[in-house]
Amino acid sequence: MRIRDLFGRDRPVFSFEFFPPKSDDGERKLLDTVHRLKELGPSFVSVTKTGGKPAEATVNLTARLKHEVGVEAMSHMTCATAGRTEMNRIFELIRDKGIENVLPLRGDPPADQLDFVKPPDGFGFANELVQFIREREFPFCLAGAAYPEKHQQAPSLEVDLANLKVKVGAGVDFLITQMFYRNADYFAFVDRARAAGITVPIVAGIMPITNVAQIERIAALSGATIPAALQRDLDRTRGDEAGAREVGIRHATEQCRELLQRGAPGIHFYTLNQSPATSAILRELRRDYA
Repeated sequence: MRIRDLFGRDRPVFSFEFFPPKSDDGERKLLDTVHRLKELGPSFVSVTKTGGKPAEATVNLTARLKHEVGVEAMSHMTCATAGRTEMNRIFELIRDKGIENVLPLRGDPPADQLDFVKPPDGFGFANELVQFIREREFPFCLAGAAYPEKHQQAPSLEVDLANLKVKVGAGVDFLITQMFYRNADYFAFVDRARAAGITVPIVAGIMPITNVAQIERIAALSGATIPAALQRDLDRTRGDEAGAREVGIRHATEQCRELLQRGAPGIHFYTLNQSPATSAILRELRRDYA
């Protein structure tokens, strides 16, 4: 099923994001996690492309989740280190594996490369990769990444939004936002996007907090702002993992409830390959749509 067909059914679209584990044992544990989460009825799951593993790892895990576990699945795919011939091969593999949904991304430069350098005969931006896929008529539903607080490399909100409009115009079917902790940032972003003529569904990306130091590092890297009140609550739980998880679950549940009540078409959970926090949040939200 193409994910774009899940929207507009008067029920929110819930999804989970995972990354390929480093070992076979890690992959078995992840499959067990997804089996447990499947009981909560996710609309789809997605698998990231990590810099340390080949594209095939993402594609093969996505295919296992779709065909073995039985949940709709989407492959992330980056073009930071590959040219057109290699990207064409990867998309042919995705197609041949029966995967219908893809999130094309530029991706981060290799660890030994300070700034992004466009690969020979490759792509410099995600919109170019989207256009490449559409020109070759691969039968994919395409997602796109969006940044409520703007991409960190964008000089302004206006430039970031203009870039997003180009990407959507190239053929993106729906958007998933970077994680955020202030709903006002999401709603303001959606208003700007609609005013700019972007009409595709904009799914809210949420990363439940389970570890204070970890989330502070991730937020700093992604540019997400932690509200002062939430930061105070987290500061009181330093060294108390259970307490931090409780604060994180409560905040994310309140976030998601407001987002859905005010029109967000869905929630995409950045799980970090863990299930307890996401399970607790989604069980609570499901009560609203029983």
